[in-house]
Amino acid sequence: MRFMTWNIKTGGVDRGRRFRLPAIAEVITAQKPDILTLQELRDFTRNDGRRMTELAGAVGMTAHLARSGFGMPVAVLVRDPLRITHRASVTWRLHHAAAIAVVATGSGPLTVISAHLNPFSPPRRLREARLLAARFGGGDRVVVAGDLNGLDPAGDHTEALASQHPMFRKRHLHRGRVDTRAVAAFGLVDLWGRAGGGDGRTVPTTQGGGREFGGMRLDYVLASPAVAEGAHDMRVVRGGAAEHASDHYPVTVDLEI
Repeated sequence: MRFMTWNIKTGGVDRGRRFRLPAIAEVITAQKPDILTLQELRDFTRNDGRRMTELAGAVGMTAHLARSGFGMPVAVLVRDPLRITHRASVTWRLHHAAAIAVVATGSGPLTVISAHLNPFSPPRRLREARLLAARFGGGDRVVVAGDLNGLDPAGDHTEALASQHPMFRKRHLHRGRVDTRAVAAFGLVDLWGRAGGGDGRTVPTTQGGGREFGGMRLDYVLASPAVAEGAHDMRVVRGGAAEHASDHYPVTVDLEI
C-alpha cells in the first residue's frame, strides 16, 4: 500500500497568478497512492466542494474533506478497493483542521489523520498535537500525516534555522531553544527514521516559493508501532512538476499492513 502526504499550498492556486492544480494532479497520478493526505486546501469547500470533487476525480480517488473554521481545509483520499467507513473532522482549537478517516483494509481498519498544525506559535502547535494525540493516537493501527510545522526531535537543525530570517526562525524556538515538542507529543513512530533515505527536507521547493523556510523537514508520516513495522521505501518526491506545484515536496512511503 502506498501512502502519500502533501501540502499543496493555498489550494493549488496563487491569487492572480498560477493555477497549479493540473501539476498537482500530475504528481499524484505519477505516484499512484492508495491513501493520500492533503493540506492547505483553500477554497475546496466552496460550491459544494467542487474543487475537491474535481481533483479527486482527476486522480481516481474518493475524498473526505474537513472544513476549517479559521485556516484551510485538509483531506484524506483513498483509492479503490479501499473505502472509508467512518469520517470525522476536528476544527475546534486548531488553526487549520484535521480530517480523520477510518479506512477498511484487508487486514482490518486503519485510522488515518490528515493534520496541519499551527505554523506560527510553538505553544499552540504543541497544544494541537496533544489534543489530536489524546483523541486519536492511542490505537493499534493509526497513521498521522501532514504538515506538522515542527522540527523532529532527532535532527540537527542548526543549519536550517541559521538560514532563516529571525522573524521566521522564532516559529521554531521556545525560550531560545529549538522546539520539537509537537512532533514528539504524538508518541508515534516517525517513519522517516525507520524507512526514509537520502535528503529528508520537504521545504522549500526550487520553484514553488517558500522563502520563509529554511531547508527543513516539516511534513511527516507518524504511525503506531504495528503499522511502522511494515514501512519501507520512504522518500521525498523531487523533480518534474513537484518543483513548482507547491512550496512543499510530497512524501511517500510503502506500508505492508
